[in-house]
Amino acid sequence: MLCSMRNTVSALHIKWNYFGVDAQHLANGLWYNTTLITLDLGCNQIGDVEVQHLADVILHNTTFTTLHIGWNQIGDVGAQHLADVLRYNTTLITLDLQQNQIGNVAAKHLANVFRHNTTLTILDLGGNYIGDVGAQHLADGLRHNRTLTKLSLKNNQIGDGGAQHLADGLRNSTTLTKLSLKNNQIGDGGAQHLADGLRNNTVITIVSSSM
Repeated sequence: MLCSMRNTVSALHIKWNYFGVDAQHLANGLWYNTTLITLDLGCNQIGDVEVQHLADVILHNTTFTTLHIGWNQIGDVGAQHLADVLRYNTTLITLDLQQNQIGNVAAKHLANVFRHNTTLTILDLGGNYIGDVGAQHLADGLRHNRTLTKLSLKNNQIGDGGAQHLADGLRNSTTLTKLSLKNNQIGDGGAQHLADGLRNNTVITIVSSSM
């Protein structure tokens, strides 16, 4: 079907289908697609093995701008596959990875994306397991990023320590306009660190808001 539609379809939404391992067949079909811009694969039981096939497509695809793969079963290994190819991708603008199983190990690889990728502007990592260590990795990456405008880290078990690292990253950010930190474990101390980080930053306008 994908082959027959490859010259006409620009958006494909197959959310809530739970096709899991069939993601490989989908990836094989997308390999030759030259028109698809938006792909939504949310809630499909996609894990680390399946996302590797999708990562291979992203590496070679030159039309994708939006990829939604939230509410799946992607862990650190799968997120690393994505991070490896995103370092070289020049078309993807929006990546939704919310509600997966991504921890601080994957956060380190995604931070490397911040350093090298020049097109990604929106990244949703809400509802994962980033924690304070992962927040530190992402903050380090933000120091070198000049394209990301929206980052969601809500529901990620981030505490005051993670907030302090993020505040340090915010001091050097010149493009980030929206950072979501809802429903974490940030107390008064962390809030103060964030306030201090924003004091010398004239770009970031919203912190702790939903995306």
